[in-house]
Amino acid sequence: MSSIRCGRNAIRQIVRGASVRGSDGGVHPLFHACQGVRYRKLEVILTTSIEKLGKAGETVKVAPGYFRNHLMPKLLAVPNIEKFAYLIREQRKIYQPQEVEEVKVVTETVEDKMKEYEAAAKRLDNALLVLRRFINVEKLRARATKDEPIELKSPVMKEEIVSEVARQLCVQIDPEHLHLPNPLTNVGEYEVPLRLPKSIPLPEGKIQWTLNVKVRCK
Repeated sequence: MSSIRCGRNAIRQIVRGASVRGSDGGVHPLFHACQGVRYRKLEVILTTSIEKLGKAGETVKVAPGYFRNHLMPKLLAVPNIEKFAYLIREQRKIYQPQEVEEVKVVTETVEDKMKEYEAAAKRLDNALLVLRRFINVEKLRARATKDEPIELKSPVMKEEIVSEVARQLCVQIDPEHLHLPNPLTNVGEYEVPLRLPKSIPLPEGKIQWTLNVKVRCK
């Protein structure tokens, strides 16, 4: 409050010492406001935030009578001239309080979590996870026919699929969510069953959630 009083006292001194006529010979706008000359609107600078009018430091237009009878006597606003504008700017630099950022804590409900789980399950079910692996060249050359599967140099483990799901599909799952009794050893496409919570509703016509995995040659 002391800082506001200092600023208002400074404004009061300028108002008292302001001449009727400016340097350009024109009549001072404050003189018009005090003498009741009828203008449609006056441009003033607010020294205090006023509801439905503006914040402190803003330039607004008001009726002359409102400024003369209410704003000016209480030093809630000053005329929009350079002398007052400079004083307001300097005053706000010194005394303007820093705004404290309000952090709102949003509580996530059970319903929101279930919607997230369901959206993640649908993303897994509709996606195609593509893995590239080196193949066993020796066994490829020794194949009797082209219809024989192409064996990988190293099998694809469950943990690798979980890692690629997080990287490619941006969905975090645990290894126990994948039903993969044996590692993937050949090039090809696989439909890996997903063991998701029963509380996640299945789409109509589906028996279980699945993840489509395609293993390609590197």
